[in-house]
Amino acid sequence: MIRKASILLLAIVLAAGCATNDPNQKAKQGAGAGAAAGAIIGAIIGNQGGNNRTGAVVGAAAGAAIGAAIGHRMDKQQQELQQIPGVEVSRPSEGEIAVNLTNDILFDFNSSALRGESQQTLRDLAANFRNYPDEQVTVEGHTDSVGTPSYNQTLSEQRASAVSGYLIDQGVPSSRITSIGYGETRPKASNDTPEGRQLNRRVEIHIRATQG
Repeated sequence: MIRKASILLLAIVLAAGCATNDPNQKAKQGAGAGAAAGAIIGAIIGNQGGNNRTGAVVGAAAGAAIGAAIGHRMDKQQQELQQIPGVEVSRPSEGEIAVNLTNDILFDFNSSALRGESQQTLRDLAANFRNYPDEQVTVEGHTDSVGTPSYNQTLSEQRASAVSGYLIDQGVPSSRITSIGYGETRPKASNDTPEGRQLNRRVEIHIRATQG
C-alpha cells in the first residue's frame, strides 16, 4: 500500500512542474520535481526497511531520472506536433501538452460531422499519439454563446465525441482517450465580437504524461 501511494505521489509531483518554453529549463524542472518526489518516496520506503537516508538518496536519483526522461520525451513530442498544419500547440505545464483546433477547421456551422479537410490533421495527430503510448489524451469540446446553453452543451459533447471517435478509428486505444464537452462555459475570448466567438468555438486536446 505504501509503495503504491508513493508511486502515485511521484506521478502527481511530476505533473505539477512549472510551465516554460525553454527545453533546457523544462528538463531541469522535470528532473528537480522527480528528485524531490523520489527523495520523499525513497525515505518512506527506506524507513520501512530501517534505512530511510539511503532510501531517500536512491529515490531522489531514480525520481530525477524519470522526471528528466518524461520532460525530454514530451519536448520531442511537442516539436513533432508543431509540424502538423492547422493546430496550435502549447505547454500549460511540465507534464502536459495542449493542442488547439478551431471548430471552423473541423466542422461546418452547427454540425458535429467532421469536414473532409480536417481528417488529415486528425490522422497526423493519431499517428503521433500512437508513437507515445504511455500518455492519456483528453478531448474537450467548446462553443461560443450563440444559441441556448443546453444546445451548446450538447453540440460540444457531440464534437468532442466525433474527434475522439476518429482518433480511435485511427488506432489510438479507447482506454487512453477521454471525451468531454464544456459548452459555452469556458470561453477563451469575449463572445461580443466575431473574432472572439471564433476563438471560443474550438476543440482542445490535452496530452498528459503518465509514469513510463
